[in-house]
Amino acid sequence: AGERWERRVTLHYAAQFGAAAGVSFRDSGPDEAHPKLEWIPSVGGMFSRVIPTSMPFRIGARPSKLALMIVTGDNKLIAEYKLHGRTIIDATEWVRSQIKSLGADPVRYSLRRHYDIPAHDVAIGESFDASTPRLFEELSRWFANAAVVLGSVAKKIRGASEVRCWPHHLDITTLIKAAPDRTIEIGMEPGDEYYDEPYFYVNMTPQPTASRAKSRPLWGDGVWHTGKWVGAALPGSRFGGASEQERQARELIDSATAACRALLTKS
Repeated sequence: AGERWERRVTLHYAAQFGAAAGVSFRDSGPDEAHPKLEWIPSVGGMFSRVIPTSMPFRIGARPSKLALMIVTGDNKLIAEYKLHGRTIIDATEWVRSQIKSLGADPVRYSLRRHYDIPAHDVAIGESFDASTPRLFEELSRWFANAAVVLGSVAKKIRGASEVRCWPHHLDITTLIKAAPDRTIEIGMEPGDEYYDEPYFYVNMTPQPTASRAKSRPLWGDGVWHTGKWVGAALPGSRFGGASEQERQARELIDSATAACRALLTKS
């Protein structure tokens, strides 16, 4: 595994501490929303929903200088814990010690989850490694920029869901209900088995055939991805200069959303 994979999966494990807060202290809704996270720009991290106690709080992970953070219900910093050189057990004990003073039962806080994430040595007791800050800063910029772009998309498209980070795949998304049984998902994935780099994507349910999708034009230098899933993708390596990135992402999203609507209408 390369450096990008290493840092991405390290952040994936760090994000589970926030997801655990939702699972441990909030009731499950019909959409299993309790583990979902929210990117909070003011503190540059992905955080749980507010945990209702005598002193409401959120738990989250900040990619920059890899750290856990506990903030108030209105996102003011309460405590911070840098993960470099620490284990999952160390960090769990720290979280429990902090939330006890905030009115939460530390015994209820658990990292048990109903989904799998990529295997990594931190899962078997190794320490977190944040020794390549450049790559964590890069991930932070991707999430911050994606939150802005997706937030504006969600505001202008009727029926779009709130923008949230999913701890299952570590992507940040909004979901559009195009029809009762048809959806369009717009998001940013920090990398996976398909692309070893961050990428924006737009896909749809039900999935069209690859040939039908490819008949639709895409802008922003995006491409149709057709391996195992069919959708539009814009990998980081296809971006132009920094000043072009937001324009390209918006062009890809606008053209791909229009293409998906057309494909769903005719399927």
